[in-house]
Formats: sequence, structure tokens, C-alpha cells
Amino acid sequence: MLEIEYEFREEDLVHFNEERLKKDPEMQKKLRQNRIFAPGVMMAIALFYYVYYVDMTTTAYITILALAWSFASPFIMKMDLRRQFFNKYTEAEKKALFGIHWLSIEPEFLQERAPGGKSKTLWKDMLRVEKHKDYVYLYVDIDAAIVIPRATVKKGDLKAFAKQAEGMIERAG
Repeated sequence: MLEIEYEFREEDLVHFNEERLKKDPEMQKKLRQNRIFAPGVMMAIALFYYVYYVDMTTTAYITILALAWSFASPFIMKMDLRRQFFNKYTEAEKKALFGIHWLSIEPEFLQERAPGGKSKTLWKDMLRVEKHKDYVYLYVDIDAAIVIPRATVKKGDLKAFAKQAEGMIERAG
């Protein structure tokens, strides 16, 4: 059976969570609202200042602030979400999560050896394999996956491993 060894890093966890959020329609709706609603209110206030007080300086400041918020808010929200990702994990969990991982395809299960210990996941409990440009995801739940970054694979053929894992999941499902 196939084996693979790779290193899982903090940026890999961030990437996986950001990919999940990109596919979450509720989060995308909140991002759009934050990017449009707050600057819209600011522009209404700027219009009020311009029409009622004929104060072009204040109107310009408020307009610039609204535009800056519109462009900066997605980056600020991303930074906040990254902080929230890492706050979910204790230091012990981070030590168990990051580092060298070893996966082996067995007939009945996927065996994993990681800094946090050994585990076995039955093929029937796994959902799917997703291949992306820089990552392969082995989904074990709707929002949880074993993330394999292509850049840090130390031993084994990731392409063959993913293909065989996909076949094992299909056979078990």
C-alpha cells in the first residue's frame, strides 16, 4: 500500500480555513454587507454635510474614509478571522497538529502518525478527496479534512496516493 510523509504548517491550516470560508455563502454575504453597508451610511452622512452645511472639506474626509473602509474591510476581516482560527486551539493542540505527518493506505483504513499520536480512519467514514493546485484534502467530515500540502511532501507520490485514497473511499462508500 502507498505511504506518504509531509509537514503540516500553520499557513496550511489558515489556507484550509480560508478556502472553507470562501465557499460559505453566509460568510460571503457578511463580507459584502460590511463592504457596502458601512460605506453607504458614511456616504449618506457626507451627502448630508454637503447639502445641508455646504462643507466640502468634511464631505471629502468622510468620502475618503468610506472608500478606505470599503477597500480595507476585507483585509481587516481576514486578519481577524486568522486570529480566531488560532485562538480555537490550545498550545498543546497546536504542538499535536503541526509537524511531520505520515499517512499509510491500508485495506480497511487510513493510518496516520502525527506529532499528536497515531490514529486510524475507516474508509467508510471518509467523505471525499479534493485536489487543488497546492493541496490535497481528504475530507473526514463536512468541515474537517486531512490537509496535505504539495510543497512539503517529503516521501511518496502524492498524485498516486490521492488517486488510491479516492478509490478506497469510493469502494467503501
